[in-house]
Amino acid sequence: MNEKQVHKFVNRYLEATECSILEKSPSHFTVKLSPLADRELTNRPYYWSFVDRVNAEPETMTFLFVTDKNKYDAAEEAKKEETAAIQLNAAENAQNEAANAALGRSLGFVHGNLAAPARVPREDLFFGARKLDMLFDAAKAKGSFVYLFQEPDKRSSNPFSSTPYTAWLGLNMRVEFACDRKREEIHCFGVSLATGQCVEQFYDRLLTHKLTPRLPANIHITKNGLSFNKALAIVEQALERKLRAYDYSWAESASARLEEELERISGYYEPLIKNALEENKPAIEEQFAQRQSEIKWQYEPRVTASAINCGIFHLEGID
Repeated sequence: MNEKQVHKFVNRYLEATECSILEKSPSHFTVKLSPLADRELTNRPYYWSFVDRVNAEPETMTFLFVTDKNKYDAAEEAKKEETAAIQLNAAENAQNEAANAALGRSLGFVHGNLAAPARVPREDLFFGARKLDMLFDAAKAKGSFVYLFQEPDKRSSNPFSSTPYTAWLGLNMRVEFACDRKREEIHCFGVSLATGQCVEQFYDRLLTHKLTPRLPANIHITKNGLSFNKALAIVEQALERKLRAYDYSWAESASARLEEELERISGYYEPLIKNALEENKPAIEEQFAQRQSEIKWQYEPRVTASAINCGIFHLEGID
């Protein structure tokens, strides 16, 4: 995930959670968090429990999110150099500033230029950063299910006409092929709840439409002929048929490596157990069994499938 992709994701998250973006560039955001984003990102449970308990107006935090560290630091360095040049040109005002400072010490007057700006915490966002992981987790928790409608390409000239829309169950599945190595695939399926038609690459189809959470005018939803459980079963069957056609020579190789590792540790522990004192044998046998379990977990080939997220998408037509 490069800097542009991180920047785009952060921008979408801030807009979705209705944060106030105070300053923005291709390399950073200065943002005042919304209450929802503050709860998810700042780890202040005691503060929010107090706000909820007394029903007080929350004061959310302001952050500097840097999505391209090199570009942002270079821009800030250029700003500092420019500021330093301006300060050199304004050296004749130093005497007035000293007078204001002396007046403030004697009379308690604080000059506006001396007021320290509020501290804004900085977070560098890059793939693997803790704060970006928190953004991913928040987006995953809040965006695990969506309910959207296709926006009509053009509004009908007849106010009494109605366009049929079909509900589709869209489901993103993660398939993991694991042994001592690991590979993941993501499969996107769509199932028509009206006809039971199942299509792959459903996400690519959604990209060709503009979607909205609001029900458009002059449309009607066709009656569903399938339940969600039945549609899910269709997806599982389609995915299983697809996986059966794969080449699983990697699993045979992993099983062979597993047997080699089990033989290796057996050659070490079995003589050790045989020659050990009776009071030491239980501990060694337990260690041997634990090591066997670890080796099997590491090398044993397995294929697992899990749902990432899903949604109901109402698309034009009867499919």
